[in-house]
Amino acid sequence: MHETSLGQTIRDYLTGEDREDTSYEEFRQALARMLVEELDYPRQALSPRVGVHFPVNGKEYCRVADLVVRDGQGRAILLIFFAAGQPGSFDREAVAAARLFNEGPAPLATVTNTEDGVLLESATGRILETGLRALPRYKELEALAATHPAPDLSEAQLELERRILYTYSEFIYGSCCHTVCPTPDS
Repeated sequence: MHETSLGQTIRDYLTGEDREDTSYEEFRQALARMLVEELDYPRQALSPRVGVHFPVNGKEYCRVADLVVRDGQGRAILLIFFAAGQPGSFDREAVAAARLFNEGPAPLATVTNTEDGVLLESATGRILETGLRALPRYKELEALAATHPAPDLSEAQLELERRILYTYSEFIYGSCCHTVCPTPDS
């Protein structure tokens, strides 16, 4: 199923702003609501629709993280991606995005379809949790991130990650699930 506009707006749970309602947006909103109301994530720790900008062959590309979770010091510790299909199909893309995150690499990434999920460490790409535990409670998250620190990558490794994310991003852009990427200044 492709993400399509439903021709109306929906109120963003985190920002209170009106957003275009799409075939997937209600799931993204439910995910944000679940994080706050069930898993005790502070609203101020969540940033919706954050672009991961990266260059490939002199051209700027972007993949949107549906939610970025920050620790008490404001550092990104978890990138969350909504996937319409099986979360495991997007593991490598999520790891590349976490490694390339513009504010510095994020130690953790989650892919979820709101019914299933995969929690990954960005250093190795190893799966830490699956299923409902793929979204840990907020109080567990900082310790989890500290236990699995983000990698420091060489420029050659970063270039490989850019090419991986480029491949996934171009595939998504041409088929489904593409969200308009915010500019680096926004």
